[in-house]
Amino acid sequence: MSATFRELLSATKREIREVSIEDVKRLLDARAPVKLIDVREGDEYAGGRLPGAVHIPRGFLELRIEDKATRDEELVLYCAGGTRSALAAHTLQQMGYTRVASLAGGFNRWSDAHLPVEKPVVLTPAQKERYRRHLILPEVGEEGQAKLLKARVLLLGAGGLGSPAALYLAAAGVGTLGIVDADVVDLSNLQRQVLHTHERAGQPKVESARATLEALNPDVKVVPFAERLTSQNVLRILEGFDLVLDGGDNFPTRYLLNDACVMQGKPNLHGSIFRFEGQVTTFVPGQGPCYRCLYPSPPPPELAPSCAEAGVLGVLPGIIGLFQANEALKLLLGVGEPLVGRLLTFDALGTRFQELKLRRDPKCPVCAPGAKVELIDYERFCAAPA
Repeated sequence: MSATFRELLSATKREIREVSIEDVKRLLDARAPVKLIDVREGDEYAGGRLPGAVHIPRGFLELRIEDKATRDEELVLYCAGGTRSALAAHTLQQMGYTRVASLAGGFNRWSDAHLPVEKPVVLTPAQKERYRRHLILPEVGEEGQAKLLKARVLLLGAGGLGSPAALYLAAAGVGTLGIVDADVVDLSNLQRQVLHTHERAGQPKVESARATLEALNPDVKVVPFAERLTSQNVLRILEGFDLVLDGGDNFPTRYLLNDACVMQGKPNLHGSIFRFEGQVTTFVPGQGPCYRCLYPSPPPPELAPSCAEAGVLGVLPGIIGLFQANEALKLLLGVGEPLVGRLLTFDALGTRFQELKLRRDPKCPVCAPGAKVELIDYERFCAAPA
């Protein structure tokens, strides 16, 4: 005779391990390496979750669990009352997960005991539609998209590199974009600076950029800084941002930005262009070299012509700027392998990429152990913006 649901559930609970809310609280307090999996539906999850829990609705568990957990991790599954999580734990055991348990009493018992509960960021129906192609990527999903919406990225320059980077970061849903640029839109910019339009000639670039980005995605807040970066304002401008995209085209700003990022421990995504060639790398303080490890001091101005002096192929900053945006998204989501310790170069005429390994300079004046960072303005090396 077929088993009833109660009989099936009873048999399942005999075959799995259940843990109490007290057990889980002790694990969390001890910062033990345990992963909490919330198997409830989206509307239940929106009301609150256990601290740090990963959301995988029960109907998607078998499909998505391999992207969220390894088979030897300590997993605690929970639902509202402990039934769905018990069945889910049994399923994971059959899939080879060896350290899986179900929370007895589930979220309801946890909440009734007045234990800590987090309010997760839940996407609106419009956001779920807008970011649908992100949400189906296991590496992004709703959790990742929520990270992007909370992220704050600063772009140095609304020019050739900043334009494509800002457009795609805004489209991806990065919630706050700061833009530093003291220049105004010029007709000569429009060959490559795609944030701006013919009608906006003469407008401040930061205002033109804000109009474009907020029209593209109303989720995005643009914070304009219509000022040139100096040693007096750099720390104020960087404050509160998660990472920085260096889209400048002059050495004083690159050195100043590098030093400030090292001082504040912020990733600095560097890109540069010259005629038909570009390069990009990612500087993460403490994890690899900084800009000064590559170039300890600025070159003389005659060896550092600007785009206005040397020219640049219009599509080149688009290619390099998008690599910078890609680096930003990887860092914000915590996925992939960033270009830390690697310099990617691109030859547009030959359509060739080359990767060079970079190493920290043990005598770097900025990032070497014990080095003292002093913010300096290198006015005599200034070149025109990209």
